[in-house]
Amino acid sequence: MKRLLIWIGVFMGFGVSMTAAPKTILFFGDSLTAGYGLSESLAYPALIQAKLNQDHLDWKVINAGVSGDTTQTGLNRLAWALRSKPDWVVVALGANDGLRGLPVAKMQHNLIEIIRQAQKSGAKVAFMGIRIPTNYGARYETQFIAAIDAVAHETKVPYLPFFIQDVAAKKEFNQADGVHPNAAGQKRVAARVYGFIKPLVTK
Repeated sequence: MKRLLIWIGVFMGFGVSMTAAPKTILFFGDSLTAGYGLSESLAYPALIQAKLNQDHLDWKVINAGVSGDTTQTGLNRLAWALRSKPDWVVVALGANDGLRGLPVAKMQHNLIEIIRQAQKSGAKVAFMGIRIPTNYGARYETQFIAAIDAVAHETKVPYLPFFIQDVAAKKEFNQADGVHPNAAGQKRVAARVYGFIKPLVTK
């Protein structure tokens, strides 16, 4: 009897230790992801976490958005972000390259390198595209869009074009700067992004 109780205890111990930790989704972006001007709890990654919880999906969301990040600074900090060993990395960079008029060829190269390095870490990768205002003229805007789309074409990762399209240029969904979504805007972004992410994580 004593031996039986010991074996029961051993098996129960295995049951506890073998409980799987939640898989992770790392959103790797800039101020749009960080939730600039808002608390992090109101940024779309946190809202997506709430949606996952509501749908009883055992995933943990990591918000790795840093305000002001370009694709180059994102590439520079990628190795640190990947230390969390995410199962999915969702790349959402490029807006600041465009707003600063940086070379689109370099942006394209950086984004592809970010995706490749994330894949080498063992993560699956998705890419969310962005568009920019016409501040730098139609030619630059056209080149920018072509470069973003080329990243998706070359890497062949799941792609969501213009992930903030439901709030862009809509005054009621943006803060006073006209660029960063307000709380209502973040909810709209979260709804669009969740529609993109959910099929990927439930396959």
